[in-house]
Amino acid sequence: MTEKIITVDNTEQLSELFGQLDGNIGKIKQQYNVNIVSRDGDLKIIGEEKSASEAEKAVQALLRMSGKGQALSEQTVRYVTSMVAEGFENQLEELNGDGVCVTSSGKIVRPRTVSQKRYIEQIKDNTIVLGIGPAGTGKTYLAVAMAVKAFREHKVKKIILTRPAVEAGEKLGFLPGDMQDKVDPYLRPLYDALFDMFGAESFAKYMEKGIIEVAPLAYMRGRTLDEAFIILDEAQNTTSEQIKMFLTRLGNDSRMVITGDITQIDLPDPRKSGLVEAVRILKGIDDISVHRFSEKDVVRHRLVQDIIKAYEKYNHQ
Repeated sequence: MTEKIITVDNTEQLSELFGQLDGNIGKIKQQYNVNIVSRDGDLKIIGEEKSASEAEKAVQALLRMSGKGQALSEQTVRYVTSMVAEGFENQLEELNGDGVCVTSSGKIVRPRTVSQKRYIEQIKDNTIVLGIGPAGTGKTYLAVAMAVKAFREHKVKKIILTRPAVEAGEKLGFLPGDMQDKVDPYLRPLYDALFDMFGAESFAKYMEKGIIEVAPLAYMRGRTLDEAFIILDEAQNTTSEQIKMFLTRLGNDSRMVITGDITQIDLPDPRKSGLVEAVRILKGIDDISVHRFSEKDVVRHRLVQDIIKAYEKYNHQ
């Protein structure tokens, strides 16, 4: 048995590390089969040498993240322990930089995984980025955050968000209301992200002025989009013709982010997904980047990660 001692000067950080009802520290104890006790600002980790050493690395990484304002959720603890297990704990330093932007409620939007951080950097450095990965990895939310950042820094004059209105089991014609009412349910997640960033009043004002536009993909046809940050969400449900049409809307001083999950294609023939084809066709073109997320980047409830893993295992049997 060995002991590792970590001195923690900040009581708030210590409280954040332990988590609600000691949930975070309980996960670390369970993961590494160690005992962790707190006395007079010191953390004592007791266990077998290898386990105690890895637990120490995880705790140190979590304390550094907390010191930079990162919230230590159950998902964060799980992610950090997995990175330590794979020997990638040094990469966690990448998460200790500045946030992307501030929401209307004052919350700082930060990347919560190394892959999310690199996604943000790719959006900064490229005119077109394709973000591909499972549900809950922050593909769309971070793209919206980057759009808001660009708008606030006067790098673009408009934010345009669009989705293909694929009839996932329902016919639009049978839904009540006019065309806008019919397509709104498809666009709701995009509204939610923008509402979170701008707040009710600013969001309504920008929508009214046409500075923010949320519309089905079909509405993009025939337009040239200058000085805009344009996001195409759920792109796995585009056809080849649709995604080509979208890509060729790119105007001067604009940026595009295209997001999608190629495991959730709702088209009649999944082999004809425009996103899958675009990844192949655009590979190697300068100023276009493809970023792939994995289930490790899921930042929703821990069960979402487990569900994705279970489905991947089932599909590869």
